[in-house]
Amino acid sequence: MRSAMISRGSTPSSLCRAHLRYSALPRLPASVRCFAIDSRSTLDSPLIRSANASPSKSSLLYNVPSQLSSSASFSTSSSLSETDWDHNPNLQISNFSELPSKDFGVNQHMIINQEFKEALRQILWQFRAPIRYAFAYGSGVFAQNGSAVSSTPTHPSAPAAIQKMQQGPGKMIDFIFGVSYTQHWHALNLNQHRDHYSGLGSLGSYAVSQVQDRFGAGVYFNTHVTVSGTLIKYGVVNLDTLCDDLTRWDTLYLAGRLQKPVKILRDHPKVRLANQMNLLSALRVALLLLPERFSEFELYSTIAGISYMGDLRMVLPAEDPGKVRNIVSGQMAHFRRLYAPLINNLPNVSFQDPRCSQDDWIDDPDAIMGMAQDMDPVRRGNMVRRLPESFRDKLYFQYQGRYAIPGAEFNKMMAENNSTQDIVRRPQGGFFERRIASDEKLQGEVSTAIKKTIRWPSTIQTIKGTLTAGLGKSWYYIKEKREKHRKSQLVAKAAATNADTKKE
Repeated sequence: MRSAMISRGSTPSSLCRAHLRYSALPRLPASVRCFAIDSRSTLDSPLIRSANASPSKSSLLYNVPSQLSSSASFSTSSSLSETDWDHNPNLQISNFSELPSKDFGVNQHMIINQEFKEALRQILWQFRAPIRYAFAYGSGVFAQNGSAVSSTPTHPSAPAAIQKMQQGPGKMIDFIFGVSYTQHWHALNLNQHRDHYSGLGSLGSYAVSQVQDRFGAGVYFNTHVTVSGTLIKYGVVNLDTLCDDLTRWDTLYLAGRLQKPVKILRDHPKVRLANQMNLLSALRVALLLLPERFSEFELYSTIAGISYMGDLRMVLPAEDPGKVRNIVSGQMAHFRRLYAPLINNLPNVSFQDPRCSQDDWIDDPDAIMGMAQDMDPVRRGNMVRRLPESFRDKLYFQYQGRYAIPGAEFNKMMAENNSTQDIVRRPQGGFFERRIASDEKLQGEVSTAIKKTIRWPSTIQTIKGTLTAGLGKSWYYIKEKREKHRKSQLVAKAAATNADTKKE
């Protein structure tokens, strides 16, 4: 049963108050009705048709067919209590029909301009090595408010759809490719695209794959290469490494990237399942970092900021300090698409805003809802217990030291806690987890655990970039980042000056 939340007189809509357990047809406003779709199709497929033929604001915004609302198909899976997919995931699946439900994870598919999407997909077809999973991300795909623009043309001769979407000089487009066999993939790609690699490529696919898999976060980047007249950067990762990071948070390098909107160009069932777990984990961690009442913007900013905690680039003058704010403010509709279904199905958080009584709030990127969470230590203790395994172990270790619990006693307590989980289907927090959840310094401890997870692999990954990209491209990349940082600082300073002038 969904608990009586901290409503205090607000009038939430059916989306805000409905007791949904990841059902296939949630009781949403007419403009956001769920559609049953084949899991092999993305949400921006022409197969999907809305029951309400009037165009939504988001469909006009992204220039997709008017029948389709960005908020359509908000359902994410069948009942948690029935399938228990986030606790006992089957990551050996190879078909979309093996997912918990037909429309499972469609919230991960962002709706973008159709011609732009096809132009991005055409880039993938230029690689003969098999790409099992792929997504495009970053400011070259999704607009970021306040981000600096290069003063020189970026793409030699990009397709018209890319030029139209990016406008101006354009931005390099970032990709991640998920592959089944690392060495085999690089062997094929070296044969076709030797010019994409630095001098390391001359050592062969074995050396390249060892550098990829054994150091940093398991990603190998080829940067500043031209494909189909478009300047791109692409990272190669083994599917197993990707899924481990999504479910366990081993490094948070790619899990953090996928906690923000990306455009999935080739999907894979086990990655979709793993990423749904990642999104749910990001939401739980954000709630542990937030107070009882907060705004929707604060929630998404907290989630978007997770992957930047402990990142070396944020310490050096090589990244815009306002990057998180720029990402969220420019992509509110996309963040809502990712997380609104999950928010609606967690028993301890809800939208708390009179605006929710209006059916069109889902499609309004300018609407920022008030939210509230239940601070009950039992519920929050359950969230602690359900954190990703690697990340949870770091947090437990910190509290073991803080509470001065002897190792033998701690191991016994953990064993007893794990044994009780056989009685109930979903992991429940015990005394230790409830004590953690009640700690007034929890936010600091969670932030420390995030930084410990990210700092080392992201630092090694940055250092590895000088080897995989070569000294010339690495220097150019750093120089470009510092220039963007400088321009962003000037933009922020100008905005602050204008705000002060208006006040006067």
